[in-house]
Order: sequence, then structure tokens, then C-alpha cells
Amino acid sequence: MRLQTQGVDAAGTGHLERVTLATAGSATQHTVPAAALFVLIGSEPQTEWLAGALERDRNGYVRTGADLTHQGAVDAPARAPLSHEASLPGVFAAGDVRAGSPNRMATAVGDGSIAIRLVHEYLSRR
Repeated sequence: MRLQTQGVDAAGTGHLERVTLATAGSATQHTVPAAALFVLIGSEPQTEWLAGALERDRNGYVRTGADLTHQGAVDAPARAPLSHEASLPGVFAAGDVRAGSPNRMATAVGDGSIAIRLVHEYLSRR
């Protein structure tokens, strides 16, 4: 867990491998290995760093599942997204960052457990 830390980049080949972080009050950034990432955003989505990578609503919340508007687009996946799956296939959102979430801890915990099950489902289809 890293408090007052902002994710500024995430990268990997076919899956998440590393995350670049910046700590509040420091001009330096550092990259750490990562196989997963959980972002605690508080009461407002701190998702500006996802601009251009994932589809978000006008308030910055990540759109998932049936809320995605890219369906029917030329570059849309050949299948419908899973319920917590973001616009980038294989990326899942849970809790407060997900558009339409009631922003409660219990929801975040439940969403997290659902997202893990969906990750397994997504991987089993590959």
C-alpha cells in the first residue's frame, strides 16, 4: 500500500508488468514490478491518468460492461464485455472507480471478488 501516491503509467506486454508511481511532494518517479493494481480513489475518481486508455464517463468514472458506448465501433471487441470489464479487453474495474457504483466499501469488496472471478473467466477463454 502506498499512500499519497499517484499512478502515472502502467505497462506490460499482454498483461500488467510494471507501474510508474509519483509520491506527493516529490518530483521523482519510480517504476515497480506489478502483476495487479488496486487504486483507492476516495470520493472522486482520480482517473485522469487513464485518459485515452479506458472509456470514462463525463465525471471520470470508468465505464464497464453494458455501460460501454464503443459497441458497434470498428475496433470494438468481437464479444460483449463482461460485467466489470472496461473498454480495454482484459482490464476490469471494481468499486468506487466504476461508473454507477454506489461508492460504498461493501460494494468495492463485492466488486473486487466479482472482478477476480471475471478475470479467471476471461483468461479461460483465451
